[in-house]
Amino acid sequence: MNESFGDLASLLAAKMPELRGRLAANQPLAPFTWFRVGGPAQVLFSPADEADLAYFLKNLASEIPVTTIGLGSNLIVRDGGVLGVVIRLGGKAFGEITVEPGHRLRAGACAPDMRVARAAAEAGIDGLAFLRGIPGSIGGALRMNAGAHGGETRDVLISARGVDRAGQIRTFTVDELGMSYRHSEAPSGVIFTSALFQGRPGEPADILAEMDRITEAREKSQPIREKTGGSTFKNPPGEKAWQLVDRAGCRGLAVGDAQVSPMHCNFLINRGAATAADIENLGDEVRARVLAATGVELHWEIKRIGVKA
Repeated sequence: MNESFGDLASLLAAKMPELRGRLAANQPLAPFTWFRVGGPAQVLFSPADEADLAYFLKNLASEIPVTTIGLGSNLIVRDGGVLGVVIRLGGKAFGEITVEPGHRLRAGACAPDMRVARAAAEAGIDGLAFLRGIPGSIGGALRMNAGAHGGETRDVLISARGVDRAGQIRTFTVDELGMSYRHSEAPSGVIFTSALFQGRPGEPADILAEMDRITEAREKSQPIREKTGGSTFKNPPGEKAWQLVDRAGCRGLAVGDAQVSPMHCNFLINRGAATAADIENLGDEVRARVLAATGVELHWEIKRIGVKA
C-alpha cells in the first residue's frame, strides 16, 4: 500500500462527522481470515450498527469500491491488499440472535452459523442444525446459500435485511434472493445485516445430538484444525469435487507452503508460511489438472478479493 492510502480514511472521517463506527487506514486483513494470509485494506470500516452503516454508504462516493468480509472462513485476501473500503461487521449490533414466536429465529449477519444452530436447538427449533457444519457467518450464508449435511440456507430462510450501496435499508424475501446451489441473486452492493429463519418444533436433546453427529463427522473427515478456507471448489452437477481432485492425482499437491489437504482434497491448507499467491496458484493448478484428467471444469467456492502483489 502507498502513503496516500492513509489519506482516504482521514477524508472519509472529515466528510462524515456523524459516523460512530471505526475507520482504520492500511489495516492488515490476514488476521481476519482463516488462511491467515493477504495484504491490508486501504480502509477498514467497522460500523456501530445498521443505521451507522446506512449513513456511511449514503455518504460514500460511488467511485470508491466497497468490499465486505465476514468471519473470513471462505476467503482469500490477495497479497497486494484491497483497494477502497473493506467493511467488516461485528459486535452485538450485528451478532445478536433472538427467538421469535412460531419457531422462528432472527440472527445478525455476523453471528456464526454454528452459534445460530445452537441457539435454535436450545429453543427447541428444529431444521437449522445443518448450520453447525458451516464454518462461516449468517451474512456469508445468505450471499452464497451456504449448506451442509442435507440442508441449505434457502430451506429455512424467510427474509433477509440489508443496506444497499446508496444507503437504503432493504428487506428481501427468500424468493427475491433467487437462491440456487452456492449462489444467490442478491444485488452485489447489498450488505446483509440480519435474517429471519423458520424452523419447526423439536426436542432440544434430539437436535443437540444431531449437531454432535455433524461435529464428529466434520472432525473425522475435514482438516478443521488447519489454516484452511473450507470447501475450495463447488461440486459440479452429479459429481463430488473432492473425488475429481483425487482422480487427478492432486491429493497432497503443494505450491510453496500451500497444500491440498491429504485428509480431504477439496480443502487447501496453509502449512505455516504460504502466501495468498501460493494458495490461489495451487487452486488454479488443481483446476487445470482436473480439467485435463477428467474433462470437468471446477469452479471456485472460495471468494478471492484484492490485488495480486
